Amino acid sequence: MTVFEELKRRGLIAQMTHEDKIEELLNNEKVTFYIGFDATADSLHVGHFLQLVVMKRLQMAGHRPIALLGTGTTLVGDPTGKTDMRPMLTKEQIAHNAECFRRQMSKFVDFSGDNAKIVKNGDWLCEFKYLDFLRDVGKFFSVNKMLTAECFKSRLERGLSFIEFNYMIMQSYDFLHLYRTEGCKIELGGDDQWSNILGGVDLVRRVEGEEVYGMTFTLLTTKEGKKMGKTEKGALWLDPEKTTPYEFFQYWRNVGDDDVINCMKLLTFVPIEEIESMETLSGAQLNPVKERLAFELTKMVHGEEEAQKALDAARQVFSAAANSDDMPTTVLSGEDLVNGEIGILTLLVKCGLAPSNGEARRLVQQGGISVDGEKISDPKEMVKIDDFVVIKKGKKVFHKASR
Repeated sequence: MTVFEELKRRGLIAQMTHEDKIEELLNNEKVTFYIGFDATADSLHVGHFLQLVVMKRLQMAGHRPIALLGTGTTLVGDPTGKTDMRPMLTKEQIAHNAECFRRQMSKFVDFSGDNAKIVKNGDWLCEFKYLDFLRDVGKFFSVNKMLTAECFKSRLERGLSFIEFNYMIMQSYDFLHLYRTEGCKIELGGDDQWSNILGGVDLVRRVEGEEVYGMTFTLLTTKEGKKMGKTEKGALWLDPEKTTPYEFFQYWRNVGDDDVINCMKLLTFVPIEEIESMETLSGAQLNPVKERLAFELTKMVHGEEEAQKALDAARQVFSAAANSDDMPTTVLSGEDLVNGEIGILTLLVKCGLAPSNGEARRLVQQGGISVDGEKISDPKEMVKIDDFVVIKKGKKVFHKASR
C-alpha cells in the first residue's frame, strides 16, 4: 500500500489542489513539504499533534518535512476560526514559545542531517520593509477574492482588523520563500487553512510560473463535528507540566464510542487493517480499543514508561476506586482545612473539578460526586482529610486530594 493510499484509507485527507499530481509526487519522488505552526502558546496541543503524526508518517515514507515556526505570522495572528482578534504577543514571548515547540517537535520528527528542517518565518518576514512587501507581494492579491475566503467571511460582521487581513498574504509568501530556498512543493495543514494554502499555491504560480500543491487534513472532531482536545482546564497540551500524562491518557480513554475508531485511524500507527477489523465492535467491546488508543497516544507523547504508569493507574482506579500515586492529585494546605475538614464545594473548586462554587453545587445536587466511594448529596457536607481522599466526578473522572 502506498503512503497516499494509506492517508486516504485512514480518512486523513480533506482537500487537495491537484489530486493526481500529489499522488504521483508522494508515491514516486522524495518531496519537500511544509506545515506551519504559529507560536501562540508555550506548548503544542492535540490539534498540532495530528499534524506531527502526518509529518512523521510522510517522513517514514521517504519525504522531507519542514516545520515552519510562525515567529513572524504570530505577530499578526491568524483570524481563522476566531470570533475576535487574537491577543497580541511580544517578540520575546513568541521566541520563547517557538523554542518550546522546537523541543517538543523533536520527539516526533527526525531533524538530524537533511532528514527534516525547522525554520522561522520571522527570519524573512520581519526583514521586509512594508512598502516593498506591498509592491512585491501585495500586488498579486485581489481584495475581492480574499473577502470570499471563509477565514475572512466569518469575521466581517463582527469586525476584521486590518492587521489580520495581512495574514493570508504573509502565509502565502512563506510558501514562495520555501519554494525558492528549499525546493518545497507541497504545503499541508488543517482543513481550516485551505484558503491560506490556496493563496500560497497561487502566489508561486504567479511569481515563478511553477506549479506547487496544497493538501489539507481532516480536523480532529467528534462525530457531531465538535472540536476534540478541549478539557475543563482548557486545551489538551503535550507538555506534561500543563496536562499530566495521566490526564492525557484519561482523555483518550474516555472518548465516545462513535469516535474511538476514527481517532485510531487518524492519530495512531496501528496497522489500518487491524483498526478496520475493530469497526464491527460496539458498547463494552470498545473499552479495550479505547485503552489501546490512550496507551498508544500517551506512549508517543510521553514515552512508554509514562504510558504504562497511566494505564496501571487507570486500571486500579476503575476497578476499585483505589488510590494511585499516578492519579491527578491536589495537595491541600493547612489553611484549606478547619479541624482537618473542608467543605465539599470548596474541595471541588480547589481540585479543578468545578470552575466555581455554583457549578460545584450543581454537580453535588445532581448526584455526580462521590468521595471514597460514598455519594455526596448535601452541598454543605464537610469532608475529613486524614491522609487523602479519592473524589469521583461522573463515571470516569477521578482525582486525589491529600494533605
